[in-house]
Amino acid sequence: MTGAAELLTPEEVLARYHEGPQTGVFTDGSCSPNPGPGGWGAVYVVEGTIVASDHGAAGDTTNNRMELQALIGGVDLVPAGTPATIYSDSQLVVKTMNEWAAGWARRGWKRKTGPIANLDLVKQAYRALQQRPELTVDWLAGHAGYRWNEYADALANTWRRER
Repeated sequence: MTGAAELLTPEEVLARYHEGPQTGVFTDGSCSPNPGPGGWGAVYVVEGTIVASDHGAAGDTTNNRMELQALIGGVDLVPAGTPATIYSDSQLVVKTMNEWAAGWARRGWKRKTGPIANLDLVKQAYRALQQRPELTVDWLAGHAGYRWNEYADALANTWRRER
């Protein structure tokens, strides 16, 4: 999450950052403090042009919940049948979707080591991706100066700038 002094607007992000992938869906979640109020953002970009974006907020949440909500929102931005990569800077979200959720689903949404955190959103995100096999989820380093990840971060922090 970006520090309070660095709460850039989406427009400021576009002026400052230029590196990183130029096509895909970029997602991010934020929470301050964690737990506490938070927000999420997602932007769908093709060859450096914004196709669609969305963001939202919650009054009592966690960073991981907002990261999952951003993924769900990102799936909704891509027209059905259109292949795309969804980038998340949350290794937890990427590993959950790519490595763990299928096994949990097979076991009736049970985990060997205890309850699954944020199960409602994990199930929703996993179902959304199962219905959209043309979408893949990949990790992208957060706060590394990648233009569209920084843009998603700015969307996720809209709630903080508007307080």
